Formats: sequence, structure tokens, C-alpha cells
Amino acid sequence: MFNDLTNILVNPNNSIRQTAILINLNRKGIVLVVNNKKQLLGTITDGDIRRSIIESIDLDSPVSVILRRKAELSFPSPVTAVFGTEGEALLKIMRDHTIHQIPLLDSEGQVLGLAIMDDLLLSEAPQMQAVIMAGGLGTRLRPLTEELPKPMLPLDGKPLMEHMIEKLRQVGIRRVNITTRYKSERIEEYFGDGKTFGIELCYFNEDQPLGTGGSLGLIKVPTEPMLVINGDIFTQVDFKAMLAFHQENRADMTVSVHQYGMQVPYGVVECEGTHILSISEKPQIHFLVNAGIYIIEPIVYQYIPNDDHFNMTDLIRWLLNAGRNVISFPIFEYWLDIGQPADYEQAQNDMQHRGGLKS
Repeated sequence: MFNDLTNILVNPNNSIRQTAILINLNRKGIVLVVNNKKQLLGTITDGDIRRSIIESIDLDSPVSVILRRKAELSFPSPVTAVFGTEGEALLKIMRDHTIHQIPLLDSEGQVLGLAIMDDLLLSEAPQMQAVIMAGGLGTRLRPLTEELPKPMLPLDGKPLMEHMIEKLRQVGIRRVNITTRYKSERIEEYFGDGKTFGIELCYFNEDQPLGTGGSLGLIKVPTEPMLVINGDIFTQVDFKAMLAFHQENRADMTVSVHQYGMQVPYGVVECEGTHILSISEKPQIHFLVNAGIYIIEPIVYQYIPNDDHFNMTDLIRWLLNAGRNVISFPIFEYWLDIGQPADYEQAQNDMQHRGGLKS
């Protein structure tokens, strides 16, 4: 049972943005919305926050906006249990309703605690392997990558890839596969078999360029979900939350997405035929872009060719054409694709000031 409600309780007027920060802080994947008597009004999960991003809801809106939307669903009321309910009974409720947390209430509906499935099972390790794709040439980062592959570029005194490996180990992932090609010996010499870093590392070297998706064909088909990460990503994304979201949506493949904005340097004109309907002066437009982090189920491997150049975007298209369930996972945590010198400089500045890594 989890009885420390610090960073767990919010009021309906808290903004969605503030609520997302609390979910990141409490690492429980949920907050409980209560009134001034601490009586439960509803729940906001990590998945609810990410779905609000997909729906383009203003993150400065109050969380009551999400609660109103949830009230229109088939199951508008949160699943709860009486404080003091035994662990086995709580686990059964969670499995029956496919949930990972249950608010624990007294007879007046006041929140006294929170039951977490991971705590009840005494296991925090996600049933998942990982792949870091580290075979890229890093052409756009030259001359920085003339002697080093880009996953080995130093960041706060250690290679970029070491930061990722540490994060994977911290969430309980113990086996990491690394696909390599360009200057692969620099990676293997530094990390070895991974024991020094508290993890098991296996290397798969591409004899020829296979692309981001084709390199997966070198790896034995797993029996559990596989987390796939581009080797030039620097992020604080919650991998356990991503796996929970993937499983909750019964996805075959989950693609992380990040909101990217740009300002059009001209007035944008909307027309119907020759008639102008509206004009916007240098508008800011937003897109969801591929963030280079994926989870795939073992069944997806049948769509990955062997010894053939194949990108992850190709895999996504093939799965969509085959009618498989491909979903997006919006990232609101810190995320940076280190593809150009300016990105690398930004990562160094963010590490130095640390503030950027809290978002």
C-alpha cells in the first residue's frame, strides 16, 4: 500500500501541465483529484495526460477538462476500494479492470491511500528487452563524429549512450541489444559485455547499411515486448509509463511522438476557390513528430525483412497496411534528438544547468 500522498493529490483547478509534473515526480503514473475534504472526484493517469496532448487540449487548462471528458466514457467513475482491502483482492480488481492503481477510500469517500500493482507484486522490472540503434554515420555532426560514432559523443563526462544505458538499468531493464556499424569498435571497447554498467549487452554489427528497421532483423525474435531507441536520443521519458500505455491500448507497435512547433514567416491565406476566407500573420503551427523511441510486440518481427535495407517508417506503413494496431505515445518529458552540432550544444547546456532535464 502507498499511504504517502505527497504529489498524489490535486484539486480540479490544477492545470494539466502542473498535473503532468506531479505525475513525473511521484512516479506512480496517476494523481487523484479531490475536493477540499480530500474526497475523491476522479483520477488523472499518465495516459490521460498523453491523450490530451494528442487531442491538442491546452496544457494550461484545468484538469477538470479531462475529468469532464472522462465522464462521457463508458466507465466514467474511477475504480476504488475500501482502505484495508487485502492485497490479493486488490490485484484481482486490477486485473479484472486492466488497471495498475486503485485509490483507497474510507466510508465518506476520503482518500487514505493508493494501491499500486508493482508494489503488490514486489516487482518493478518491466518485462521488456531494449535495442539501441547505434549504427548511424553521424554525417550531420561532422567533424565531431570523424573519430567517434555519435552515441559516443561525451556529455557531462560520459558518452551519450551511457546516459541511456543508465536510464534503462534504473527502470529494471537488464538486457540491451546494440546494433552497430560505423566505428563499432569504439562502442564495444568502452562498454564491453556491460557488467561494469550493471547490464547485459549484446552487439549486432551491420555488414551493410540496413536502416533503422532492417537492423532489428539481426536480433533473435524476443518473447516479450522490445523497446527500440535511436542511439542519438537524449531524453527523460518514462519507459515504464510507455510500456503501460502500450499494453493498455493492446498495441502491436507504439511510436513515441513529440510536439514540434514552427513559425511560418509569411501571412497564411486560407482560400475557397478564388475567395479568401481568412488570413493569419506569421502563425505558429504545431506537429507531432516521430521521437525515435518505439515498443514492438514479437508478432511485428514477421514484417521485418532479413538482410535488407528497411526503416522504421517503412515498418509503420507496413503494419498500418496490414491492419495492425499502431499507436502514438506523446512525450511531454525532456527530449532531444542530437542530430546536428546545435543540438549537441543544447544538450551540453541543458546538462550544465540541469533545468532542461526536469521538463
